[in-house]
Amino acid sequence: MTSTNTPDVTKTPDVWLPFPADEVPGLPEGLNYRLWDGEPDYPADPADCAYYVVPYMKGAEVAVRPLAGMPAVRVVQTLSAGIDHVEPALGLLPAGALVCNAKGVHEASTAELTLTLILASLRGVPGFVHGQDKEEWRSGFYPALADKSVLIVGYGSIGSAIEDRLAPFECARVVRVARSARATAHGPVHPLEDLSALLPEADVVVLSTPLNPSTQGLVDAKFLAAMADGALLVNVARGGVVDTEALLIELQSGRLRAALDVTDPEPLPAGHPLWHAPNVLITPHVGGSTSAFLPRAKRLLAGQLSRFAAGEPVENVVRTIG
Repeated sequence: MTSTNTPDVTKTPDVWLPFPADEVPGLPEGLNYRLWDGEPDYPADPADCAYYVVPYMKGAEVAVRPLAGMPAVRVVQTLSAGIDHVEPALGLLPAGALVCNAKGVHEASTAELTLTLILASLRGVPGFVHGQDKEEWRSGFYPALADKSVLIVGYGSIGSAIEDRLAPFECARVVRVARSARATAHGPVHPLEDLSALLPEADVVVLSTPLNPSTQGLVDAKFLAAMADGALLVNVARGGVVDTEALLIELQSGRLRAALDVTDPEPLPAGHPLWHAPNVLITPHVGGSTSAFLPRAKRLLAGQLSRFAAGEPVENVVRTIG
């Protein structure tokens, strides 16, 4: 269902949710809740939508499909930490529209997976699984996380949550990098310009940066060449942050290792050489897809929509249009 009609500002505004409203505790009254989770047909006229909650993990095509028909939308709310899947269509939004992310929803789950990938890769867990399949006892010495230097590239709330979970593992040091330098409770954050000097000293490099023009292809051949021999690259950010072909060359040479929750392309198609490259562990973009997601996402929406209905500022604003 689509429309090109001028929105009627006297009508009660619609809120498009990817969950049934009666399954989201604490939603305020006085709004029309419409259920849409990416189906071909729209639940109502998009022109009446004031608050659009983007379906989760349904891809960019679904995410942006209704935006051209939403001239009255005031808030576009993603349920992901990043907004790269809606960014190409933000020019369709009216001036003053706000784009909000899901800060507070994914930090714990993504940080858990990051530690899982680091520990599994260092301690040889994938090889043990293959050994179990073949009834082989693969004993020996394997790298520990203790005494390693960890570099976190992209130090927002997820990067900070990762560092929190690294604390008990007796790392030699944790170094932080973000777009610009700043001080934090954990310590100083270096700007991206310092990467070339920091990479050779890191045993583990964790990518938790958003995908945007400044980070697209950030991890290229030059970046990888600067990493120390035997270092581990962990990507829980977006696949497009890494140049896949450049990474394949390093993996196939045996010089670097990688643990990837995201890939480029994604989903990784059957037959892609990355599947069978040596020294790589791949998980299918499950950093945020855990039992913690739904209750945290619903709490976020209840809080955001309560503020919206009361005429109060919403939180997690990452972009204001116009």
